[in-house]
Amino acid sequence: MGARVLRLTWVRVTYRHYALRRVAGAAALPCLFVNIVQPTTDGRVLAVRMSPYTAAPGRWQLPGGSVEPPREGEALDESALAGQAARELLEEVGIGVAAEELRLWVVTRGENGSVGLTYLAPVLPEAALRAGFTAAAEADRAQGRAPELDDMVLVRSPGELTGLAGPHADYLEPIVRRYSGHG
Repeated sequence: MGARVLRLTWVRVTYRHYALRRVAGAAALPCLFVNIVQPTTDGRVLAVRMSPYTAAPGRWQLPGGSVEPPREGEALDESALAGQAARELLEEVGIGVAAEELRLWVVTRGENGSVGLTYLAPVLPEAALRAGFTAAAEADRAQGRAPELDDMVLVRSPGELTGLAGPHADYLEPIVRRYSGHG
């Protein structure tokens, strides 16, 4: 089987574009995003909640974000995508991991035709995840910014997601189900 290719066309948009997705009847552009399954030593997975001021307030999801277009002359290849996933993990939850330590695990197609590249991170103890999350939030506040995420939980199965107040990213349950072996 040969290499599979995903062809992309970039359109410059602002964060306001994501807020427009919440307006009934508004057309939404698809995006390419990366997210990370961050497992714990006891088999749970990290889920994070978006802060109230974001375009998806209260939404539970995996750490991650939209892929940024490559700079002039640079390629958007597997290495660059893993690098963007590593950057998101560090910025959002304070967990530093080398891009080479992330493994592309699954590709999903989500709401608005978006494509998600989900990476599997090395297993870490719960204490390290909680300390990283707290440190990332404190670093944002020290810079005069409100943290993008306001809560984190560790879940073992899709059933545990139903107890979380607020909406869930459409990919969250299938990813947790696949990781936990419940489906």
